[in-house]
Amino acid sequence: MTTATAAPDPVPARAGEAGTAASGYLNLQQCVYYAASLTDHFTTVLTPSGDGRYSTGTKLSGTPDTQPSCGPGNGNGNHVPITLLPGVKALDLRAGRFLNLHQCDYYYGRNTDHFAGFVTPSGDGRYATGTNVSNSPDTAVTCGLGNGNHVPHQPLSGVEALDLSAGRYLNLHQCVYYSEADTSHLTTVVPTSDSRFATGTKVSDSAGTRPACGPGDGDHVLVPLLSSVRSFPLA
Repeated sequence: MTTATAAPDPVPARAGEAGTAASGYLNLQQCVYYAASLTDHFTTVLTPSGDGRYSTGTKLSGTPDTQPSCGPGNGNGNHVPITLLPGVKALDLRAGRFLNLHQCDYYYGRNTDHFAGFVTPSGDGRYATGTNVSNSPDTAVTCGLGNGNHVPHQPLSGVEALDLSAGRYLNLHQCVYYSEADTSHLTTVVPTSDSRFATGTKVSDSAGTRPACGPGDGDHVLVPLLSSVRSFPLA
């Protein structure tokens, strides 16, 4: 498993701030869909702006979720939910100042197939992630080893340490891309070393209303229908 370096010391609260500003659970739900005819996976953590068939149950709540809630997909032999890779992590926002959101992109070169993990799947720990809430910001991504076919793809993997005391809203941006040539989707929520697939995920005093996404690399291009933004109030 790829492991993070030693965590830095906790960051002190700024003057006038509490160490943690948020309350309740962010129930981060991961839904993974697969089209056997295309050998193509893709992931959603937010309900797409234009296609509720790939919905998720990600929400802010006073109670922790234990099971993911995923849409049915589009059927007809195309993308449908698969049982092993969905998952949910109930992140207690009272547990620390930082939401450390880990994005693990797995790639199978033979089938030119990507899929992203943000929480550890309920049925396959080989695709674990390090997503957590802590008083320390994570600086290195933590990902499972994959299954030997799908393996971690470093350029699209990363971690974003979101300071929950820095604003009124947690804005999660989901950017979904598709390659016609490779018949392959990929999903980003966290900015990584490849800025062509950047996202606008951040904590801010303003609620996000439109997804902010990079343009893609010319092969994988943005799919607005499957991209989305969700703002969670922190105060």
